[in-house]
Amino acid sequence: MISFKDNFSKQSQIYLKYRPTYPKTLFEFLSSLTENHELAWDCGTGNGQAAVGLSEFYDKIIATDPSNEQIKHAMLNDRITYLVEKAEQTSLQAHTVDLISVANALHWFDFDSFYNEARRVLKQNGVLAAWAYGVTRISPEIDALINEFHDHTLNDYWLAENRLVENEYSGIPFPFQAISTPQFYATKTMNRDDLIGYLNTWSATQRYITTNNLNPTLELENRLMKIWKDGAAEKSVRWKLILKVGRVN
Repeated sequence: MISFKDNFSKQSQIYLKYRPTYPKTLFEFLSSLTENHELAWDCGTGNGQAAVGLSEFYDKIIATDPSNEQIKHAMLNDRITYLVEKAEQTSLQAHTVDLISVANALHWFDFDSFYNEARRVLKQNGVLAAWAYGVTRISPEIDALINEFHDHTLNDYWLAENRLVENEYSGIPFPFQAISTPQFYATKTMNRDDLIGYLNTWSATQRYITTNNLNPTLELENRLMKIWKDGAAEKSVRWKLILKVGRVN
């Protein structure tokens, strides 16, 4: 039986509030790759950020996540059906899915089992699209503090799966007919408290808190105050998206 590493249920509410959504241009591009637009499966949906984006382009979305807490806080939409299911074993019927999307979750999956399930449910020439994002980019001074927090403060609390994101998914097998993609970015407007809230959604931050009974973002916030003096002032935050897109035939 495939185990489920639950790294996000505890912070599911702040995950919904502070995590970025994805650009419409990404979903426009993905929808252009499939001949039909009847059904998309958003796998590892979390709170449904990607599922909502897909709902403009597909008649029906099945959005699955093994975390009941994430699904409980998911964004409602008439075209989306949420199910608590693992990526590697679903109730989807064979050869019914036009597009599978995996937003910021592929690195947590059992690759072989998930790919077998993807082949089972996708239609002929169906598309599997997986993406993740790296560390935030705001300004050189703020970026330097966040990089230090990520690379040093939290260094011992990142798991091997997180390192796959750091390496831009280069270490993840992807046995499908690769499709080249444009470069996309996720953006969000945040004040200082929003940024701290976002950093608290990191699994390594929660692991640090559990281990040390201390929130490491408190010290970071004190340092940020010297640069981001007006905490209510909003800044544009950007994340580079890392994509793996392929066709199953």
